[in-house]
Amino acid sequence: MVIQGRKTTLSDIEFVRNLIESNPSWHRTRISRELCKLWDWYDPTGQMKDMACRSFLVKLEKRELITLPLRRRSRSSGSQTFDVPLVLHNTDPIASNLKSLQPVRVELVDAGNLALFKSFISQYHYLSFHLVGKNMKYMVFDREERPLSCLLFGSAAWKSAARDEFIGWDAGTREANVNMITNNTRFLILPWVEVPHLASHILGKVARRISGDWQNKYGHSVHLLETFVERDRFRGTCYRAANWTCVGKTMGRSRQDRYTTMKVPVKDIYVYPLSKRFRRALCS
Repeated sequence: MVIQGRKTTLSDIEFVRNLIESNPSWHRTRISRELCKLWDWYDPTGQMKDMACRSFLVKLEKRELITLPLRRRSRSSGSQTFDVPLVLHNTDPIASNLKSLQPVRVELVDAGNLALFKSFISQYHYLSFHLVGKNMKYMVFDREERPLSCLLFGSAAWKSAARDEFIGWDAGTREANVNMITNNTRFLILPWVEVPHLASHILGKVARRISGDWQNKYGHSVHLLETFVERDRFRGTCYRAANWTCVGKTMGRSRQDRYTTMKVPVKDIYVYPLSKRFRRALCS
């Protein structure tokens, strides 16, 4: 069989089944990551093909060839994580140049496509679907109305030494104005889409409209975009191509780490000012 573009034999399926059964405490993300390592499943840039692997596992389960662990459900103060119903969708490959897809259209997610948006993020993004505070959700379509990408923006990090030094504000001003920054918490190019330069093109289109969208939804503008890119997983190429600036890296700690004992992956911090006077707005 060919599943997710990979020739799959019965021995491959048995290998996956044994991996799951031998590690009953592993969640879906851990299984996907370990399988990528064992099968050397990386793209030409060295990035782990985790999203493709997760889609591969889901397709095996739909064919009743394996049984995956249940999706995790959690709730914590100020955030929401959901078990998301899967929505059937077309996964035919989209491999072409950017020009042939134009016009590429960015749309705010509404009631009509919210279920599909959640399903895409839940299935194909390695961090799954998660909301924190104020948020803005976008889906991207090509000229034939085929979905290409999903983006989720949420609350900015409360503190970030490198970002705060870049802005130049003090603690009191940061506390007052951090709501004028939004964090690109999820950026997903759907795993069957392979179009050079598409990701940076989408980032540019979203950057030109998000402040207005934020104003319409929440009554105030945003002046700076931020995102955190896992160094061991991604290179941040599309952000650099879209003129985002890497201002430093995290210290390998979580925002829930009250006692400086939790270790999380180190991430590069990228920012994108939405106006030339962003510092004046954020520091006033």
